[in-house]
Amino acid sequence: MSLDLNTPSDGYVYVRERSSVQILLQRIGTAERVALDTEADSLHSYFEKVCLVQLSLGGEHYLIDPLAGLDLNGLLQALADKPLILHGGDYDFRMLRASMGFRPRGEVFDTMIAAQLLGFEQIGLAALTERFFAITIGKEGQKSDWSRRPLSHKQLRYAVNDTRFLERLADRLHGELSARGRIDWHTESCRAMVETSGRDRARDPDQTWRIKGAGNLTRRQLAYVRELWHWRDQHARSANVPAFRVLGNQEILGLVRWAESNPGVPLYQGPRLPRNITGAHLTTLEEAIARVAGMDEAEWPELRKRDHDAPHKDCIEEINALRAECAQIAQQLEIAASTLAPRGALEAIARSQPWTVDEIMKIGGLLHWQAELVRVAVEKCLH
Repeated sequence: MSLDLNTPSDGYVYVRERSSVQILLQRIGTAERVALDTEADSLHSYFEKVCLVQLSLGGEHYLIDPLAGLDLNGLLQALADKPLILHGGDYDFRMLRASMGFRPRGEVFDTMIAAQLLGFEQIGLAALTERFFAITIGKEGQKSDWSRRPLSHKQLRYAVNDTRFLERLADRLHGELSARGRIDWHTESCRAMVETSGRDRARDPDQTWRIKGAGNLTRRQLAYVRELWHWRDQHARSANVPAFRVLGNQEILGLVRWAESNPGVPLYQGPRLPRNITGAHLTTLEEAIARVAGMDEAEWPELRKRDHDAPHKDCIEEINALRAECAQIAQQLEIAASTLAPRGALEAIARSQPWTVDEIMKIGGLLHWQAELVRVAVEKCLH
């Protein structure tokens, strides 16, 4: 069955007026649980924000416009106390906290986490909706600029499908988790997700500019990367556009290699640049490249120590044995090895050789259910 997003009516309420907020507030008050999703403008703005909030409860669907100048504080307070259903809720909670100060206080059921714990290969919402209900939902609105108004009929119909099936999906997944004795795993995993989404991510100034692909560069090349990254970030911030719309990572790496090999050559003779880099942008970019060309070696960034370097060589056999044993446990459970324990966690555990579940949790950054399973492998491979 294919769900046509252009059908005349899909039965949702578009909340843009105070009267609609009051009606929705009453409905939340009597609801047993609420399915929640958000749309943000991260693909179109440097300072990203929540632009639409989707709610489904008891078969009713609401699209709330946070940009309509409404007072949503009462609604958010009521929502925070309700059991919530989300799919991949970490990003939604981070965005809701940053944009609207929202933090959940009730239980959270994350359908993506449930799918991971059940060992499904495809864990996207569309894949799960197809799997359980034989309904195909479109993805046409994923790259929309949700900050622009008015939102189109097509955008709204796309958005409502992000919560339309979550209540039914949660019921099905809960049943499968229960049948396999994994409800406690899921509860702990969801609580951990909510907790981490409420913390600010630490940003190391010496790490933020190290883009993908820069790991094999020399110190001098890294100096170019750092300078170009800061140039890009400044212009993206000024224009309130995502950094990739100013200059992509691959374009930075290409420019780095050219600049190092062509000292003093005017930039207009260099690699092709995006059309938006003209005038003052071009001038400041040339200045950034010139600054690195005249930089002393002492000012170049240090190479970052890689995970597979010397500290691991003294226990490589233990690491490989622990990884192999955990992979076998994961296979028996029919889940991905990374769901049981990430590679970095197992390497840290192999180096420290902890004894107890609590020690394994602390050293590996694992949840209790993960540490209990990993402990079996630790005892077999390390002690």
